[in-house]
Amino acid sequence: MNLFRSMQVFVSTAQARSMSAAASKLGISPAMVGQHIAALEERLGTRLLNRTTRRQSLTDFGSSYFEQCRDILDRVAVAEQEAQVSQIDARGQLRITAPMTFGTEVLVPALGRYRELAPKVKLDIILTDRNVDLIEEGIDVAFRIGTLPDNRLIARRLAPYGMMICAAPEYLARNGAVDHPTGLSHHEIVAFTPAARSPWKLSRGNETVEVTPLQITSVNSGQAVRAAALAGLGVVMQPVVLLAPDVQSGKLVQLLPDWSLRQRRMSLLYYRDQRMTPRLRSFISFAMAEFGGPPDDQISERNEMSTGNL
Repeated sequence: MNLFRSMQVFVSTAQARSMSAAASKLGISPAMVGQHIAALEERLGTRLLNRTTRRQSLTDFGSSYFEQCRDILDRVAVAEQEAQVSQIDARGQLRITAPMTFGTEVLVPALGRYRELAPKVKLDIILTDRNVDLIEEGIDVAFRIGTLPDNRLIARRLAPYGMMICAAPEYLARNGAVDHPTGLSHHEIVAFTPAARSPWKLSRGNETVEVTPLQITSVNSGQAVRAAALAGLGVVMQPVVLLAPDVQSGKLVQLLPDWSLRQRRMSLLYYRDQRMTPRLRSFISFAMAEFGGPPDDQISERNEMSTGNL
């Protein structure tokens, strides 16, 4: 017989001091109550009840066992209650990973608004420019720039990740302005390491120009690339979210504003077979409202993930 069920029957019998009363409460026959008690006594190797024709009383061991069983059943009831609450209430820990620049400049500043929606969710934020394996590192949801690594992932498409080209006024005063993309090849370039040798592709109307910078200083941090630009070390291409405030303040100058750069796809990822907990569902809804893109937002692709996370 099921041990847990037998414990429930025993506790009910001890509280009612009658097998027939326990049977009525539990919706089973008195004979079935007797079988559960007998199964427990056989398992334990000792009597739990002193039986008479009218009433049952606990043996000394039965009294001790009754207290332990009641404690166990109470704990299980509390756990089940908490589980039911967790099914409707977003709570517990949520592990999120995002590229360093996006995470620092966009995601983290927005999390105060998520906190208002889900105050019981504990956030563990991992900011890194490497492609994290969600399962291996226990990640619930990831922000990713580029295409998907495999078809096990669900991708919710976010707004494209825009880029801009900038330099400090002091640098331009020393080295001259840039009037056309081809002029970039004569300038010092400070580039984010994973994309340091990738050509810069710019378009204006029907004209498209691809420029491969020659003089390059590479740095493995988007924030460090920005710092290098502010220090006048060269021309940089970085996300709009990182450089726009410096352009607005006059610390940097946007180059070739009439030319458009290729926007990069950004997605919110989670595994297809992952259980959709209230905390995960609440964060996905928040992220789509906060950073969402086009309506065709559920895609699964097999292409290799781009290495140029920013």
